[in-house]
Amino acid sequence: MNQFIHCDDLWWDAEISCSTCGMTGCEYSGPGTPPDDVRDALLAAHGPARLRVVGPLPSLVPVLKVLREVSGASLSDAREQADGLSRIGLTGTLTEMEFLGARLRRRGLPADVEVGETDRGRIMIQGITPGRAATSD
Repeated sequence: MNQFIHCDDLWWDAEISCSTCGMTGCEYSGPGTPPDDVRDALLAAHGPARLRVVGPLPSLVPVLKVLREVSGASLSDAREQADGLSRIGLTGTLTEMEFLGARLRRRGLPADVEVGETDRGRIMIQGITPGRAATSD
């Protein structure tokens, strides 16, 4: 299982293999939020990453816009995530956090991604909906 950024979208893929016959293949490859079991496996294998905006936010508007475009969050959810982003950070897979961080940096917001212990006081991103933000920047 992999998650990666391709053509300015978040993608994932899953491979299958048979130990009996030796056949291997790609079960799925494309844009979108991976199913929970795939995302959980990625988090278990690589650990979560934390994204934070470094320094004070000059305006909440660009943050809300990015969060709503990328995750499809409601305005109230985006406000909660924006608050967490500037305080304790948002957590998710490393690829999700790098994807979101790149979007924030394009809007002039300095964002930092950390890998490691991120369980205390986290706000978890449930998944990123690709394709929505690709045309907005």
